[in-house]
Amino acid sequence: MPEALTLGFDTSAAHCAAALLSGDVLIAARHEDMAKGQAERLMPLIEEILAETSTNWPDLSLIGVGTGPGNFTGIRIAVAAARGLSLALNIPAIGIGAAEALAFGLPRPCRIVIPGKRDTAIWQDFTDTPSQPRQDPLDNLPPGPPVATPGVAIAEGIARLARARAGTTQPRPAPIYLRPADAAPARDRGPTILP
Repeated sequence: MPEALTLGFDTSAAHCAAALLSGDVLIAARHEDMAKGQAERLMPLIEEILAETSTNWPDLSLIGVGTGPGNFTGIRIAVAAARGLSLALNIPAIGIGAAEALAFGLPRPCRIVIPGKRDTAIWQDFTDTPSQPRQDPLDNLPPGPPVATPGVAIAEGIARLARARAGTTQPRPAPIYLRPADAAPARDRGPTILP
């Protein structure tokens, strides 16, 4: 019987990344840096990985998706894609935080720091009881465990953690936001929906 195939992907920062596992073995991965265009690039990138490994969409068993924190639009792109693929393929989708994906396989305690915009950083401590992700000025992070260098790329970490959590009850993937959106909500009332 062939090994289960797990697809992991992420667009939570200035990149578009995907990885494919066959059981525990990484069989394909791509990471493309890009400031914008993730919505247009994500599905073609995944299709390239599937073609490279002679994999068809129905062959997939599980999806892992990066839920941030990070870029608002980027997170929504990946989460929406994962939810849609999960429904279309009738397979589970599991959301994985960016910092926890980058902490995969690292000795604990450690801190993951992800540089952000405007001289800020997203960071999270991983100890016996992991902290929640936070965002602070890069030059003013609180004391904590040593900053670790990730041992795996973000998409691979997402796929590996999703695989480890498969078979357990997981919530639907949902974005992790650390601050409110920059855009203000509309002031006008929407149209009335008639029965």
